[in-house]
This record gives sequence, structure tokens and C-alpha cells, in this order.
Amino acid sequence: MRRGEAYGSACVLAAALLWGTTGTAAALAPGVGSLAVGAAAMGVGGLLQAAAALRVIRAHRAGLAAQWPTLAVSAAAVAVYPLAFYTSMRLAGVAVGTVVSIGSAPMAAALVERVVDRRPLSRRWALGATVGVLGVLALAIARAGEEAATGAPGAQPVLGIALGLLAGLTYALYSWGAARAMRTGLPSRPVMGAVFGVGGVLLSPVLLLTGAPIVASWPNFAAVAYLALVPMFVGYVLFGRGLAAVPASTATALSLLEPAVAAVIAVLVLHERLPALGWVGMGVLLASLVVLTAAPSRQHQDTGSTPLPVPPRAVDPVP
Repeated sequence: MRRGEAYGSACVLAAALLWGTTGTAAALAPGVGSLAVGAAAMGVGGLLQAAAALRVIRAHRAGLAAQWPTLAVSAAAVAVYPLAFYTSMRLAGVAVGTVVSIGSAPMAAALVERVVDRRPLSRRWALGATVGVLGVLALAIARAGEEAATGAPGAQPVLGIALGLLAGLTYALYSWGAARAMRTGLPSRPVMGAVFGVGGVLLSPVLLLTGAPIVASWPNFAAVAYLALVPMFVGYVLFGRGLAAVPASTATALSLLEPAVAAVIAVLVLHERLPALGWVGMGVLLASLVVLTAAPSRQHQDTGSTPLPVPPRAVDPVP
């Protein structure tokens, strides 16, 4: 694997580690509705990204304006994703909601890249993504059994699954749009700052309408503040750096690490029990990440095509 792609993959995996903490953090604020959690986490985190990148956004405003149709699609997807994702987990259960949302994203991203960008998909990616989805599925089945034993009042699994599929599609769309803009030569910071900043503005009305429970108690506020600052702000800064170096389909496949991290944290912090099938699924999932990150990455070795180059200035320098 080339150095830039290795760095990009490491950034995506680090982001997935942080995202894996979101389920436990949200569980520590049970009085806050799913719409409020999603709007606060992604909305505030997005506005923070825009504020931190304001100087480079101004410096690259001409390039960003030239890519406005793609960036507008990404920003709209950013606004829809957290609302669909957190509501899916509330309606279908954490395990099912997570597996449908995260597990469907790599296939959605690959489909978008194939249809819109005509990007060929390597056999390595197909193997790694398929094995990863199977691992996440085994992990979800194991966790769903535990959730069923405790009972989930008010569950609506069909609607939850539908929202999970919507979350997976919007995750794929904002990843694709940001990566496509970066391939024109724009650095990751202004692209991610603009996309998530506009997404944060779009989420602001939802937060104003539903966010009262967040400030009703200190534990609620602390949990939501953590979600906004760490997984959403820091996590998506890392994800943006990863998207500058690897395709969106690879980035979303690598983010399959998130459910495994979520399961381990739930066992350690919330004292949930993970059956043997869950540990097997986690092992399969980790094996898929080895396939995606350790195998040769040049697409012409698998497909006979020439890989799309990443412009030198698309990767931000490490601070």
C-alpha cells in the first residue's frame, strides 16, 4: 500500500474508533430524543468544523464555489444522516440500526462511485467489503439477541430498518461528494468545513425544536457535548483526511470497524454481554480490515485499469 493511502486508511480507522463510542454516549442521555441527539452531535460538530476551517474556506472559496452542486448534495446528506441513524437505533435497536446503517454504506458508496464516476471496483475491495459486512451481520445478530431479551418498548423494526438504509445511503453520499471535491485539488479542511458547516446550519432548526432536554440536566449536556466535540468534530476531521487519500467506497468499508468498537465499549462500560457469535463476527470483521489495508492497493493489479490520481495538494499536511 502506498504511503498516502496507508495514512488515509489510518485516519479513517481512527475516526471509526471514535464513532464507536457514540452508542454508549447516547445511552448515557436516555432522556434526550434521537432527533435532538443527532441534530446536536452532527450540527454542533459541523459548525465547529466550519469555524476551525474558516480561514482555509475563505482561501479556497473560488474552488468550493466551482464544486457547489456536489458539495450541496453532501451537505444535505450530512443533515439527514444523523437524524436517520439515531432514530433507526431507537426504533430497531442499537444492533440492528447500526448494522443496517453502517453495513449498507460501503455498497451504497460503491454503487454511487460506479454509476456517477465510472470508477471500477477491485476484487480486493469486493472481498474485504463482503467479509466485513458478514462480520458486522454476525455481530448484530448476537447483539440483537441480547436486546430482545431485555425488551424494547415502542420498537418499530420495519421503520427502523428503512431509516437505517437511508442513513447508509446518506453516509455514502456525503463521503462521495467530499471525496469528489478533493480529487479536484481542494484540501480536505475547506471541503469538510464547508460541507459540515452547511449541514450544521440545516440541522439548527431541528436542534432548536427538540433540544430542550439537553440542557435540562448536566449528564444530558455532558453526553451530547462529548458527541459533538469528539466523535463528530475530531472524528470527521480525521475522516476528511482519509477521504483525501482513499476512495469513498474504501473509506466506508474501513468504517465497518465502528460496530465492533461499539460492542466492546458496551461490554466494558455498560456491562452488556456479547455471545460467542458476536466475538466470531468481530474477528471476521477485523480480518476484512486486514484485507482492505494490507493487500496491494493499485487498482490496475486487480482490474487492469489505471487508478485515479490524488492531486498533491488534496492531502493536508499533518499538524
